[in-house]
Amino acid sequence: MSSLVRMSNALLLRNLAYHSLRSARLISSSQKNRDAATLDIPKKAAAPSPAAAATAGATKNWVSYGFDRKDQTNDTSAMNASFFFAVTLCLVLGSAYWAYVPDPQLQDWAQREGYLELRRREAAGLEPISKDFVDPAQIVLPSDEELGNTEIII
Repeated sequence: MSSLVRMSNALLLRNLAYHSLRSARLISSSQKNRDAATLDIPKKAAAPSPAAAATAGATKNWVSYGFDRKDQTNDTSAMNASFFFAVTLCLVLGSAYWAYVPDPQLQDWAQREGYLELRRREAAGLEPISKDFVDPAQIVLPSDEELGNTEIII
């Protein structure tokens, strides 16, 4: 039994080694400068000024924000302006306005009036809500014959 276990372990190790070597990607990192032919061509243009070199170095790795793909300063200015208007004006000032705007549906007023009426009725010794809130003589209910087998849900 132990020989079968050892043999299965050997097969597992062999398969593991085979697959790991097969999936390995070997990359040569040696310099091949000797193999390539190079030509030295003198440049006729004058050397750029230090200011132009600094600007070229700054825009070398520039990634546009999507507002202007050709000019970095315009792109940055447009991004800053749009985020200022979107975040500061819309979100911050809009939230402050929404928080402090008067109640358009008068819900707060209705609740205060309800509490005042409840206090007045309790002080007068009345029930909080009268069972005869509407005069029963004004309510017209259907008779039992008109209702028939209609289910009444209360």
